[in-house]
Amino acid sequence: MNKHRSCKTVLFFFYLNGFLFCSLLQSTLAQSPSTSPPNLTGQTVTGYRGIWFDLGQRSEYGSKYSGGLGTYTAKHHPLAVYAPQVNKTFFVYGGTTQSDQRHLLAMISWYDHQRHCVPQPIIVHDKITVNDPHDNPSLNIDDTGHLWVFVSGRARARPGYIYRSREPWSIDSFEQISESEFTYPQPWWITGHGFLHLFTQYSHGRELYFSTSDIDGTNWTPPRQLAGMGGHYQMSNEQDGRIITAFNMHPGGNVDRRTNLYFLQTSDLGQTWQTADGQTVSLPLTDPQCPALVHDYRTESRLVYLKDIGFDLDGNPVLLYLTSSHYQPGPNGNPRTWTIAHWQQGDWQFHEVTTSTHNYDMGSLYLEPSGIWRIIAPTLPGPQNWGAGGELALWLSYDQGRQWFRARTLTANSPLNHNYARRPRNAHPDFYAFWADGNPDSLSESHLYFTNKTGDTIYQLPYTMTESEVSPTLVKLN
Repeated sequence: MNKHRSCKTVLFFFYLNGFLFCSLLQSTLAQSPSTSPPNLTGQTVTGYRGIWFDLGQRSEYGSKYSGGLGTYTAKHHPLAVYAPQVNKTFFVYGGTTQSDQRHLLAMISWYDHQRHCVPQPIIVHDKITVNDPHDNPSLNIDDTGHLWVFVSGRARARPGYIYRSREPWSIDSFEQISESEFTYPQPWWITGHGFLHLFTQYSHGRELYFSTSDIDGTNWTPPRQLAGMGGHYQMSNEQDGRIITAFNMHPGGNVDRRTNLYFLQTSDLGQTWQTADGQTVSLPLTDPQCPALVHDYRTESRLVYLKDIGFDLDGNPVLLYLTSSHYQPGPNGNPRTWTIAHWQQGDWQFHEVTTSTHNYDMGSLYLEPSGIWRIIAPTLPGPQNWGAGGELALWLSYDQGRQWFRARTLTANSPLNHNYARRPRNAHPDFYAFWADGNPDSLSESHLYFTNKTGDTIYQLPYTMTESEVSPTLVKLN
């Protein structure tokens, strides 16, 4: 009997305490604010605060890549467009809420060339629980002046979003057009037709797909696969309705083994695709030795990191990329060689530009009407020596990429590494590249910058703003 009563007493004790705990928990939850952060979509931000990110995968030389990645990735393009109709450069980037936060915001703003000012930037889409700049946005503008923002997703877990400005040439308000699965958005507006959107889906690895829209940009064709050899990264560009793309491959789906270089082009919104010599191919490409192969780096045990792509004066494709011998940071990857592949006289010509300290040093290629070729990139060591990025340099070639020389050092003695220098579409000479800085070794503020064509004038966008519009801060003039 005593034992039985003891058991009943113990059970009653647990029951009573459980009841009291649940009541207390319910009371606490009722009195506490929601643990979900508020959705900031559509709001302004009082300053330009770039997202900081660390992928991890560390070695003795630090993270595989990290730092200020507001203008990441090389596979998001375009990130900026100059609009002569209003004399503004519109641009998007990955922002955050505060300097000690990693809350990703898909941001948009503009630089007014006549008035030399920027407004408080607008949040097109709040990623809420995401801190990963793989979800950064891309931007393009249609024939009517409406701004289109493609906010990247990540595999099937996080969808991508397409937004359109409610008014032409305005960032004040956006409407969501669609939600679907896409990563690394590269939307190209074809005058009089609509979009051809190149992107990635995680089907069997990071495989390449594309879709087209109607003239309103609202109705889209089902995704069609471009290439599937275990996975790919790509870079693309458009000129007069012709879209060119270059991509690598991931043997066995392993991005740390990325290698080889491929090229395709289309002039009919993706109905047919051709190699550089005009040979039509069947999609999707699945054979690593297919006719689209530009160079077989796999047999040379070289990794391929894509940077930029463009057209020479004759419309021939020019590819900029970096090759490396190891996927991790540090000296084992040397030499990390910036390389040009130029289609000329029926063949691919290859030229070396310079070397770099990190696989994820990223810059842009400018093929100018004067015949000058220009690269703006972090090819010089930075304060965080083994981290992604470094000091920016301007490289020039006067012979179509055969020989290069460093014409100017844009940044020096910087406290933080600079990286991901991006080329605006139709770049204006006063806003020729923009990028972010950050400390790859630890969480830091990340500031946004832009430079003029010659690299002798650099402005920093205000990290904190007390007015609706301000002039950027001059940080270099010489």
